[in-house]
Amino acid sequence: MPADLLPVADRPPAAGDDHRRPVAAGSVAVACALLLVGTTCCWLLARRPWGLSELYFLVDFTDCAVYGMVAALVLWRRGHPVAWLLAATGVGGGLSAFGAQWVALLRVHPALPDPVWLTSARHWAWAPGMLSLIVVLPWLVREGRLPVPARLAVAVGALVVATIEVCQLTWPGRPGQPSGAPLPIPSATWAELIERAEPLLFATVPLLGLVAAAGVGRRWRTGVPRERVGLGWLAVGTVLLALSFAPVGFGPDASRRIPEWLAPAAMLASQAFFPAAVLAVVLRQRLWGIEMAVRRTLVWFLLTFLLVAAYVSGVTVLDAALPTSSAVPGVLVTALVAAGVHPARSRVQRGVDRLIHGEAVEPLGVVRGVGDRISASDDPVEVLTAVAQSLTDLLRLGGCGIEVDGPESCAGRWDAAGPRGEPLVLPLRRADTEIGRLVAWARAGERLDGRTRAALLDLVPLVSSAASLAATSRALAGSRSRLAEAREEERRALRRDLHDGLGPALAGVALGLQAARNLLTVDPPAAGRLLDLLRAEADQRVEQIRDIARALLPPVLGERGLVPALHELAQRYEPSGLTVRVEAVPLPLPEPVATAIYGIVAEAVRNVHRHSGAATCAVSLVRGADGLTVRVTDAGRGVPPDAPAGVGMRSMRERAEGIGGVCVVGPGRDGGTAVTVRLPAERLPARAGAPVVPGQAPPPAVLAAVDPAASAAQPAVVGP
Repeated sequence: MPADLLPVADRPPAAGDDHRRPVAAGSVAVACALLLVGTTCCWLLARRPWGLSELYFLVDFTDCAVYGMVAALVLWRRGHPVAWLLAATGVGGGLSAFGAQWVALLRVHPALPDPVWLTSARHWAWAPGMLSLIVVLPWLVREGRLPVPARLAVAVGALVVATIEVCQLTWPGRPGQPSGAPLPIPSATWAELIERAEPLLFATVPLLGLVAAAGVGRRWRTGVPRERVGLGWLAVGTVLLALSFAPVGFGPDASRRIPEWLAPAAMLASQAFFPAAVLAVVLRQRLWGIEMAVRRTLVWFLLTFLLVAAYVSGVTVLDAALPTSSAVPGVLVTALVAAGVHPARSRVQRGVDRLIHGEAVEPLGVVRGVGDRISASDDPVEVLTAVAQSLTDLLRLGGCGIEVDGPESCAGRWDAAGPRGEPLVLPLRRADTEIGRLVAWARAGERLDGRTRAALLDLVPLVSSAASLAATSRALAGSRSRLAEAREEERRALRRDLHDGLGPALAGVALGLQAARNLLTVDPPAAGRLLDLLRAEADQRVEQIRDIARALLPPVLGERGLVPALHELAQRYEPSGLTVRVEAVPLPLPEPVATAIYGIVAEAVRNVHRHSGAATCAVSLVRGADGLTVRVTDAGRGVPPDAPAGVGMRSMRERAEGIGGVCVVGPGRDGGTAVTVRLPAERLPARAGAPVVPGQAPPPAVLAAVDPAASAAQPAVVGP
């Protein structure tokens, strides 16, 4: 699919994006850091007493610290609109906090410059980002294109936010009161319009926020499982953020009915929860490829928060219990915090690793999960797909595929949401033979880290066993199907012989007997001659029945062995004009092996008689150091290279596979055909009276002279 037709989130990065994203992320991080440092310095220099207004300052300060960090992380990996909204919130909150403290510093040092854009920043700088978090951002936290309802909601929310910001920037002020806005419009009509519209606009914000939370909740209830992860937290965070803004949105009347500190305190609490909810969705759904970047940052922030909280709590408690002048609280708490650093870091690291890497931190958990998936299905493709899905889910991969080579090739594949990164290909081996491949992808914008690669390498033997099991199961199913087909064909052939041959013949004998009975009274000599003919016909049909029985399993095979049975087979074809030369000496073979070889030779000779047009056929058995070789050769028309394998050819292959051998059909000399069956030595009993000298091949028991040209010709493999 062309890149311009892909959803925005799925398009490959444009040229230069790899350079612009780090610059943008660094700029946001530096801007927020400078604003935080400047705000802190102004606050220390102004020595402003702590009051209610400082809670709103603390909200803006927290916005800058939290959202600036999250925005930089997202921008580093993906220029998603959510990242820019977070950046606007962080920078806007920092500018608002800095402006508020600069105004406080001006009261102490009036000689400092007082630009309007800075002194009024506390009124307008926070609005675009903060309000967008409530009414716009919840619709955008997803992968792919926005549906039409979400687009409409984003458009309405953006319009409300833009209108509020215009009002804040252009407020002309009231009579006797300066504007304080950076871009005032000196118009009484405009001032009256703003005073009427602004309360309605602010009241709309929490309502639109609740609608956005409802939209997220609907996605959580009705979405596909992997797209629902974390949406419940985002819905709760959006509700808290919208409700925390309600006292401001519904005006002074609503504010008077609640404690003054509740609105900023609720905002502060929601600002601690909402970014965590956004990160929960991003990390759990692995959106935008920021997991690797956020891992160490999360560990650092969580560990710092825990240590600072432990230190402050410990000092506070001990100060209350011990004398004020005592140095014991600080020393004791410092020692306890120092002792708890390593355990705390280990626990935090494990939690973050589980969030980022999944079960890769616990290989036994991965093995258990893969084993459960293997035992959950009997279908080979379903087994491989289930294993691939298990690896993708447990190791937080972008996708995984298992490919099995061979005649019974099969594959299983599972893709997580979003585009894939570069693949990692690991060979799957069974008994030093490569049987397939394990292919794993990281998420877009990521690389497979060392821990995930190590986990995949550790799992290769287990996946190889699953792949071998799937291939064997598929081969067994195919073998059963072919065996059933061959049996059905043999039954049809037997029915044809009985119905088309013996049936009419026996019916004719019955009619002849009736005719002979009628002739007994009128022409006894004719009746006698007819009875002689009927007796000859009956003898012929009895012999035909014996031939059918011998073709299925000749008695001589069980009584005297394979070689006498082959000689008897050759004698049966002499009346038809086909000379079969059997060149072999008796061999001690197990009954299943002898029966299978006899069936293969009988089928090959039958094909020579029916299709080759040859007058002679040679059957040879040779046992050497590497096993037994059986060949059936002729000098007839041969088999075309593109000829499909019939039931007879498939039955020969099935018989050879059944005894652990392989059947090969190739062109013989002078355009004939050579059917070769090779049976490895481990499938045969040890030869009596033939000692093997170490380091020297045993003398081959040459049981027949074999045409070397037939074996030198290029074969076409029928068996595996």
